[in-house]
Amino acid sequence: MILFQQKMKTVIVIPVFNEEKTIGNVLSDLNKNNYNDIIVVDDASSDKSAEIARNYNCMIIEHLINRGQGAALKTGIVLALNGGADYIVTFDADGQHQVGDIKLLLEPLYAKKCEVTLGSRYLTELSQRKIPLMRKVLHRLAIVYTNFTTRLNLSDTHNGLRAMTAVAAEKIHFSQDRYAHASEILEEIAHKHISFMEIPVTISYTDYSLAKGQKIGDFIKILFKIFVNKLR
Repeated sequence: MILFQQKMKTVIVIPVFNEEKTIGNVLSDLNKNNYNDIIVVDDASSDKSAEIARNYNCMIIEHLINRGQGAALKTGIVLALNGGADYIVTFDADGQHQVGDIKLLLEPLYAKKCEVTLGSRYLTELSQRKIPLMRKVLHRLAIVYTNFTTRLNLSDTHNGLRAMTAVAAEKIHFSQDRYAHASEILEEIAHKHISFMEIPVTISYTDYSLAKGQKIGDFIKILFKIFVNKLR
């Protein structure tokens, strides 16, 4: 079983937009933990994100114009599949995600218990204690809304840390280029009956990551885009 797993190719996909302050540490930590099949999709950053990423073991793809996190993920996932990935992990560039959690996400996939694993900050007491009140309120609203529209029963619906088999990635099609892609992925999982598990993960909040995070206005825009998309 161990030899079988070692032959499997796991690709980490990281969407990046103006993350020069954190992308170096993120990639360094991944490389130190022997994750070297990494695709960094720079979404037309105006800073030195791409330049810094070139110092690490990864593939860098640059969008000519800023299209959004969802579009960057789509680019990375397609490249990962074309490159023969067996498993794909989506990972944020702002330093919130923990490299040690990747193994936890992959283990159920290796054991064929499910096709997709979704990271949840609300299944770990440590992460819950550190979530700012307004962020927690926005998350709760998103969870209620997404669970209602998808008929899933999830504890965290907008966590960018997830893993999937190549077969599942081929099935999941999302059109939203920006943050609404997270809800759309869950809709695909529900509608196509893709098996999944939620996995407890730890999110590290910093002043930097909170400043770049979604505000209430962004949240309203996301819900509006999802609603409009459902009417089509």
